[in-house]
Amino acid sequence: MRKSRFTEAQMIGMIKEQEAGLPTAELCRKHGLSPATFYKLKAKYGGMDLSDAKRLKQLEDENAKLKRLLADAMLDNVVLKDLLGKP
Repeated sequence: MRKSRFTEAQMIGMIKEQEAGLPTAELCRKHGLSPATFYKLKAKYGGMDLSDAKRLKQLEDENAKLKRLLADAMLDNVVLKDLLGKP
């Protein structure tokens, strides 16, 4: 997955700037991102504090790890069934 150019703190800061009254077009020009990207960030991080964003990132990482573990276990299960000759 591509690493973001901005940290969680920067993203939340941009959202707070926009909420404080800075026009979206000016904010996007100032930070060098497209309005579509800004609205994606706002949908994901809107209404969060920095601690909430860090917790979200931690939970996403943990979820990805658990999904990989499940996929590996399912693959092992298929391999064992093939070895035993069971359909």
